Amino acid sequence: MPADYKELKEQTLLANLEIQQRNLAIYTWGNVSGFDKARGVFAIKPSGVPYDQLAVDDIVVVDLDGRKVEGELNPSSDTPTHLEIYRAFPETGGITHTHSPHATAWAQALRSIPILGTTQADHLAGPIICTRVLNRKEVDSGYEKNTGLLIIETFRNPESGMEIAGVGPFPEEPLIFAENPMVLLGGHGPFAWGDSPAKSVYNAAVLEECAKMAWMVMSINPGFSSLPDYIVNKHYERKHGDGAYYGQTKA
Repeated sequence: MPADYKELKEQTLLANLEIQQRNLAIYTWGNVSGFDKARGVFAIKPSGVPYDQLAVDDIVVVDLDGRKVEGELNPSSDTPTHLEIYRAFPETGGITHTHSPHATAWAQALRSIPILGTTQADHLAGPIICTRVLNRKEVDSGYEKNTGLLIIETFRNPESGMEIAGVGPFPEEPLIFAENPMVLLGGHGPFAWGDSPAKSVYNAAVLEECAKMAWMVMSINPGFSSLPDYIVNKHYERKHGDGAYYGQTKA
């Protein structure tokens, strides 16, 4: 194994194994990739290999032209989706796709997740957006590639026609990709990302927990709409703002 890719593949392997450890997917229902911006390559889970059989040598390395750089196995069928996201947002260090049940249920219902409480506000200052469903032409002309392009469109173009029922008007300005590290693909399931493969899995786990809590809240009180903005902003800013004070300060 070339030394250049060893660390990237090890990080990606560990992140993929965490999918099952966090109960975010069963069997082979998910994948994680890790991006090395300096080399212009990303490592990703091989297609159809169960997590309990996955080894570091199985991880596939792909460049930003979609060519396999290293690995004997076929990369995940979702590789073109990851590829488009890394091309569009090269600051991204890792992407996770799962079919975790609560998040997937919201995606299949074509419903964005309102920001109902401080748990979600600790991680992003707005709803978890559900995209529109891919149209027939997009599916027939490159399903996985167009999945990535739809996610990109969702963050760059607020007027792209996504379903936002139950969360009020969509923001007038484009969402900031790095500050809203999760999305629901309409009819499909969740994608999450971060500055590393591990962080992307963390955000996928956060998304699943937020989806589960939101389902419970809406079951208990169907008329509840959203937490007041001043509480949302407080919780987001205390962790992510210029004057953030959550956690331990660095010397």
